[in-house]
Amino acid sequence: MVQFSLPKNSRITTGKTWPRPEGATNVRTFKIYRWSPDDGANPRVDTYFLDMDKCGPMVLDALIKIKNEIDPTLTFRRSCREGICGSCAMNIDGHNTLACIFGLDEISKDTVTIYPLPHMPVVKDLIPDLTHFYAQHASIMPWLETKTNRPAKEWKQSIEDRKKLDGLYECVMCASCSTACPSYWWNGDRYLGPAALLHAYRWIIDSRDEATGERLDQLEDPFKLYRCHTIMNCTKTCPKGLNPAKAIAEIKKMMVERAV
Repeated sequence: MVQFSLPKNSRITTGKTWPRPEGATNVRTFKIYRWSPDDGANPRVDTYFLDMDKCGPMVLDALIKIKNEIDPTLTFRRSCREGICGSCAMNIDGHNTLACIFGLDEISKDTVTIYPLPHMPVVKDLIPDLTHFYAQHASIMPWLETKTNRPAKEWKQSIEDRKKLDGLYECVMCASCSTACPSYWWNGDRYLGPAALLHAYRWIIDSRDEATGERLDQLEDPFKLYRCHTIMNCTKTCPKGLNPAKAIAEIKKMMVERAV
């Protein structure tokens, strides 16, 4: 079940319905969450209609078309349009994903519903406030930590050790996984969440890193790591096909092994 953090004492209302495109025979309906901190109004869902014969194939194409041609006040993040930057993460048809790589043909319903990422404070419309999310990422020291003298050229790594990072480094920090996790909804203030823990594991197993013990010590906490209940929403929703749940399980395994 998708949950959203609404402004205090507010509820989602039915918003404006925009005109249908004249003469269009291939029309699709888009219902989009709208909220602005500046007008004092409740969140609402506006309805738009697009001529799909004149629209690109991705959800982001539809949003850009709406903003450019129908409603310039619609607000959302986007940048690379290639699933690399993670900016356009949102909840589309009940799924957290990236609008730039999520095809409109993947949505079987005639009506496309678009909301911001669930259970996050909303800055405006489809833009969530990720300040806390990024702070959690920074807390796991997402960089190479070494104690020996810096080599003259580079830190070398074997092909085998490099392969261990596959499925980890590709994360674009879109927050789709963390905002799909019920444990993160309930304990987001203390539980680091799937995205941060995936990155933590990426550095823990990096053969060049020399702070493994320190990293594990920082995660030895009732909430930072162990609030994960292996619900698997994170893995199911990841638009890059990664497996944060497995990374978290591997960290837990390492915790047990070092305690023996």
